[in-house]
Amino acid sequence: MLRHNLLSKFLKLFAITFSLTFILGMIPASPEEGMYPLSEIDKVDLQKAGLKIDTKEVYNPSGVSLVDALVQLSGCTGSFISENGLIITNHHCAFGAITRASTVEKNYLENGFYAKTQAEEIPSQGYTCRITESYQDVSDVILGAIKNITDPVERTKMIAQKIKELSDAATNEKESIVADVSEMFAGKTYVLFKYRVIRDVRLVFAPPQSIGNFGGETDNWIWPRHTGDFSIMRAYVAPDGKAATYSKENVPFRPKKFLKINPNGVEAGDFVFQLGYPGRTFRHRPSQYMKYQQDYLLPYISGLYQYAIETMQEISAGSKELALAFASRIKGLANTMKNYQGKIKGLKKINLIAQKQEEERQLQQFINSNPDLKTKYGNLMEEIHIVFDKVNQNAQADLWLGQINSFSTTLSLANFVLNYSEELQKPDAERNPAYQEKNIKQTLSRMESVKQNYNADFEETMLIKMLMDANGFKESFRIAAVDEILEGNGIHPEDTFQDFVSNNIANSKIRDKEFFDSLLKKTPEEIAAMQDPLFIFAKKIKMQTQASDKVSQKNEGKLNKLYGDLVDLKMQWKKTNFIPDANSTLRLTYGYIKGYNPADAVYMEPFTSIDGVIEKGATGDPDFVIPDKLRTVYEKKDFGKYVSKKTGKLPVAMLYNMDTTGGNSGSPVLDAYGNLIGVNFDRAFEATINDFAWNESYSRSIGVDIRYVLWVMEKIGGADNLLKELNM
Repeated sequence: MLRHNLLSKFLKLFAITFSLTFILGMIPASPEEGMYPLSEIDKVDLQKAGLKIDTKEVYNPSGVSLVDALVQLSGCTGSFISENGLIITNHHCAFGAITRASTVEKNYLENGFYAKTQAEEIPSQGYTCRITESYQDVSDVILGAIKNITDPVERTKMIAQKIKELSDAATNEKESIVADVSEMFAGKTYVLFKYRVIRDVRLVFAPPQSIGNFGGETDNWIWPRHTGDFSIMRAYVAPDGKAATYSKENVPFRPKKFLKINPNGVEAGDFVFQLGYPGRTFRHRPSQYMKYQQDYLLPYISGLYQYAIETMQEISAGSKELALAFASRIKGLANTMKNYQGKIKGLKKINLIAQKQEEERQLQQFINSNPDLKTKYGNLMEEIHIVFDKVNQNAQADLWLGQINSFSTTLSLANFVLNYSEELQKPDAERNPAYQEKNIKQTLSRMESVKQNYNADFEETMLIKMLMDANGFKESFRIAAVDEILEGNGIHPEDTFQDFVSNNIANSKIRDKEFFDSLLKKTPEEIAAMQDPLFIFAKKIKMQTQASDKVSQKNEGKLNKLYGDLVDLKMQWKKTNFIPDANSTLRLTYGYIKGYNPADAVYMEPFTSIDGVIEKGATGDPDFVIPDKLRTVYEKKDFGKYVSKKTGKLPVAMLYNMDTTGGNSGSPVLDAYGNLIGVNFDRAFEATINDFAWNESYSRSIGVDIRYVLWVMEKIGGADNLLKELNM
């Protein structure tokens, strides 16, 4: 019976007529795994899975639907929840806005924030919203442009050029429309997306960090969770409805659609789905890619970030001002660090490299069994292997070069000055977009922000650590600029690096505005004539980075074509089709509220309750601090209408088997009728491997229950006016 059902499901899916060329071959035999593109939604039997509304109510290309309530919010997802542009997202997605608005005297991060009127709402510097307006398959245009190009570097350049041309042509700034071309399958399919942009986003409500980030890094990527990870923001536009930066004259944006809230929530086993903007997944990549991740990228970056976090924590110990200044960066680095640690564990636990190698062995047998396939794909596996041998030859150096400027404000400024002086020698149209006349003010503004984040102790400690790391690299990974510091110097390398950093970086005047501005007037030759050790060092790093980039472009150009061939081959081998990897475009995923077994004889239930918050608070761990008001309300058992009818408890977080990844943070979790019942914010530790592989047995995502959100807003935040706007 099971085989019959699976066969019927496959035949049904296989028989569907596809409308766009990029969609050909995107539906898998089983719909359990998948972040479905917009155009795939009506090709999945969502009603059979449990959806109680018509698929057109979820996505309707010729009308208004739930999709119109979704926004991409500066790397996260958010959704409109009122006709006046209210957006719900995660606390950690609004974290930057909260910290930038906070001072020691008005610490909104620690105490929370609620604007009782629109006039009190705080501008969120650097935040923008993007709403998907439309999409168009442009694969033929891009692939046609590279049809006769065999050189991998030229191929990569032409793809980038065509993407820019198509994006620029479709962008209409006057109408607040920007366009991006997204690669759906590497080297195979491309789609042009148009987005409506909103540039004035304001903070409306944020719970105290002790609720919004309850559990801190102790609980991050862990289940069970008791985190109220939500915040409320509002989108504003100019009075004429066009995108505009912050102005007192701006008015709340009126979305085509906003989500209705179901204050009763859902229970275990219920059907749920998400709409959101998942970042990147890499499930169609070969074994060599996974090995590069496991051997090089994941351990190096997670180790470096852990050192940076510990350094900032040590520097800021006992200083509220420094703790606040470092808070956002620590959170971002810690999130990536723990994610990467989980990926390393997951790769080894499921032995994904060996799985991929076995799949590739079988693929080679499939190739060899057919003369036509052997002619077309006979050397495919070997060619991929050869490219990754070259990637691995420079792996440590490439990773180091990619990180050094991000951990040194001074080097970052020096690198900017070098780039600026070179770009200004070119005609405006030929410059890097960041240095063109129309963008240069914004670029210089960003550099001012970089200077504001400077901390001498942090920079010095990180630079010496990274210089010592580079000194330990084997011969094929050497950094020339670092080696030259040590030339002819017999003392201990750490002492030499300390002297170099103290004398040439820490003491540099480049962070002084007047001196920095004077540098922007110099030509490359004038900067070189200064013989400033900082610029000599920065120039050497820049030159090695450029050489490394050229090699990377060549490797990426080759892999771009090889990945496309690999997907084509696997489709023929498996006689089925695949969903494209996530790429920050709008997707749907669905599943059920469901627990799981992370280890033998261990079962994790799908809901946590307020009781768990109190239990964790009793441990005395500083990550589990409970606000006095929450404790008081708990002791009164004042849970109002938000308790679960099934358990009689106030739910806090929930677990489900949907397919999510980074970028899904803030995604609305919707019930069978399309009502908001939660906000996605994390995955279980075992599910950090989702970016590379997905399995229903361990892939679980985590959301904050809407009942806890509403309870916190009402009982802790006193946000009566806001609840009234939400029709609660």
